[in-house]
Amino acid sequence: MATLKTQLDGFRLTTAEITYHLPDRPTLLQTYLWQEYDLAPRFPRLREFLAFWEENLDGPLHSVRLASAKLLTPSQFRHLGADKILH
Repeated sequence: MATLKTQLDGFRLTTAEITYHLPDRPTLLQTYLWQEYDLAPRFPRLREFLAFWEENLDGPLHSVRLASAKLLTPSQFRHLGADKILH
């Protein structure tokens, strides 16, 4: 789970559905789900992963679908000015 600071710095949960050709059966497609905290709109971690894929894995990429959502925004975070103790 991402830390509060990471989320406030703009990182958001990013999910990519990567569709690729099977190396031994190029006419068949398979999907792989990748999920990581990344910075929108450039998504440097996803780009790094896709570059690694293309350089090191045999299954050529067909397509990538992307979904990204902020988990917490600064406006949703409030610091309370008082502490309450129970018991």
